[in-house]
Amino acid sequence: MQRSPTRRQILRSTALAGIVAIAGCSTTNREANASSTSTTSPTSTNATETTPTATTEATLTPPASIDDWLANANGYRDDTPRYGPGAQPSIEVGHPVEDGLSFDPPVIEVAPMTNVTWDWTGHGGLHNVVALDGTFDSGRPNAQPGTAYHYIFEDPGTYPFVSEPHRDEGMRGAVFVREPPSTGNQTVDMWVVDSSNFDGTVVDRTDADTAKITVGTKGNRGHLAFEPPVLKISTGTTVEWKWTGNGGGHNVVFLNADIHSGQVTHESGVHFRHRFEQRGTYRYACQPHRALGQKGAIIVE
Repeated sequence: MQRSPTRRQILRSTALAGIVAIAGCSTTNREANASSTSTTSPTSTNATETTPTATTEATLTPPASIDDWLANANGYRDDTPRYGPGAQPSIEVGHPVEDGLSFDPPVIEVAPMTNVTWDWTGHGGLHNVVALDGTFDSGRPNAQPGTAYHYIFEDPGTYPFVSEPHRDEGMRGAVFVREPPSTGNQTVDMWVVDSSNFDGTVVDRTDADTAKITVGTKGNRGHLAFEPPVLKISTGTTVEWKWTGNGGGHNVVFLNADIHSGQVTHESGVHFRHRFEQRGTYRYACQPHRALGQKGAIIVE
């Protein structure tokens, strides 16, 4: 879908902060909203007011392959953070990385109706946020730290975006809007939804006396995941947690149960065992990396 030249002229003549766009609207309604939205210019007297060279519509054509698009995205390491329903994720604009400037994180996965905010760091000069299919557009590039732009993603889909002044240098990203994976167990799903290696699978070990979980496997933008994230066992089963030695220090701490591995450890090997005697759903996390999504659940039948 191409954007109206009139709308681009209107957006480029207004300041950036505080623009709100609602996904799923028709092209006509989106243009009308863009024309009528009140905006506020940055208050700092040091703000740079430079008019960028206009970008042709051809350069904003959605890519034929999202994988090829992301292969050249600065800061992208083939791991996508996931945010569950009700989350309000933010993306830094102008984050320095080894290969240049980036969005941080460059790629996220969210549920429909998620409000995503882009926050300007002030690094790297002028930036903006423009969807390649014209779905959202923050307006003319801005260099002011503290500037923010947000957009509510209503419809499932893939939304690649770019900072126009730095597109050729790899400052690009994408938002994946998808229904969250589900096991059918709401308690489990709400707990592990933001673990990037969770895909809705429940690994069944109800026929085993011992089950194993790997600590520090790949996920959550590093080696910050449990594998499997969801395990089903029978009463009387002993679960062993084996550290890989990757991802820094980890531990295992259960929610609403006095079960934990003790101190954080970096060493590889089996550092924790627990025999589950009572039926129920048990949730746990690595304490240092809980906020990053290193979580797991055990269903005892």
